[in-house]
Amino acid sequence: MPLVPTRISRRRALRALVAVLAVLCALVWWLRPFGRPELTGGITLSTGVQRGVYHRYGQLLEQALAEDVPGVRVQLNTSEGSQQNLQRVAAGEADFTVATADAVAKYQVDRKPGADRLRGLARLYDDYVQLVVPAGSPVQSTRDLRGKRVAVGQAGSGVRLISERMLTAAGLDPVRDVTQVAIGIDTVPAELEAGRIDAFFWSGGLPTTSVKELSERFEIRLVQLGDLVEALQASGSPARYYRAAVMPQDAYERARNTSAVSTVAVPNLLVTREDAGAELTEQFTRTVIDSRDKIGGEVHAAQLVDLRTAIYTDPLQLHDGAARYYRSVKP
Repeated sequence: MPLVPTRISRRRALRALVAVLAVLCALVWWLRPFGRPELTGGITLSTGVQRGVYHRYGQLLEQALAEDVPGVRVQLNTSEGSQQNLQRVAAGEADFTVATADAVAKYQVDRKPGADRLRGLARLYDDYVQLVVPAGSPVQSTRDLRGKRVAVGQAGSGVRLISERMLTAAGLDPVRDVTQVAIGIDTVPAELEAGRIDAFFWSGGLPTTSVKELSERFEIRLVQLGDLVEALQASGSPARYYRAAVMPQDAYERARNTSAVSTVAVPNLLVTREDAGAELTEQFTRTVIDSRDKIGGEVHAAQLVDLRTAIYTDPLQLHDGAARYYRSVKP
C-alpha cells in the first residue's frame, strides 16, 4: 500500500520533468535569432590586393563571421580589385565580394556575363581617389601628368577604371599621354620611393595603411582632384556614382599638404549572386552591420558603415536575404 503513492509521485515527477524539458527546448529555439537553422558549409570571399583595404576588411570580416556563424568556413581569395571581383562572383568562382558602385555599373552597361545575377547586400564605406606624388614633384593637377610614369592600378582593379577616367577627364589620353605602370597598392609605394614611377593613383578608404606608412618614411604629397568632378559626372552613367569629397589634412599627417585636399569619392558595395541562400545572406548582412565598430578599430573607413544608408545598393537590386535583415531591424 505505501508503494502506490510513491509510484504516483514518481510518475507525476516524470511528467513534470518532461514538461519542463519541452518548455526549455521551446525556449532555446525561440531564443535562437529569429528561429534560423544553424548555418554550415563553406563560402568564398574575393577581396583585393595584399595590404589593400579590401583585403584587410575581408580578414576582419572573416573573424567576425567565425564568431557569429562558426559552422561556416570562409575562404579569402586575393584579387586585383573590383572588376575581377565582380567577374568571380558572376561566374560562381566566389560567393561574396566588395566592389565600387562605378565598377558595378560599368559591368552592367557592358553586359558582362552574369551581370543580371549580381545582387547587393550593403552599401559600405566610400573610397577616396588619391593621386600621390613625391613632395617635391611639379605635379599640381592631373593635367600635369603628361609624359610621366604613372601607376594606374592592375587591369582587373577599380583603380584602373577610375584612373583612366581621371586622365580622360583631364584631357589626357590614358595610353599615349602617360606611361602606364600596371601595379597595385602592394607595390606602388616602393616604386615611388625608388623613383621608378612619378605618381600613382589609388582608390581606398582613409587612411590607407600603405600610403600612411609611405608618408612616414618618404616625403609625399596628395594632388587635388576636385577640378575633375564636373567632367567626370558628365562622362556617362557609371560616373554618376562619383561625388565631390575632401580629404582632411590629418588623413595622412606626415604628407606635405598644408590644407585639406579636394578629391572624388565613390561608394563600395557588398556583392553576391541572386542564388545565394537567403539565411546566409541575411546573417552575412547582420554580421557586417554588427561588426562595424570592431572592424573600424583597424579599418577606419568601416566606421562609416551606417544602417540607415546600407540598404541603398544602387545600381544593384537588394538580395532577398539582405532585405529580410533590414526589415527585421526597422524601427
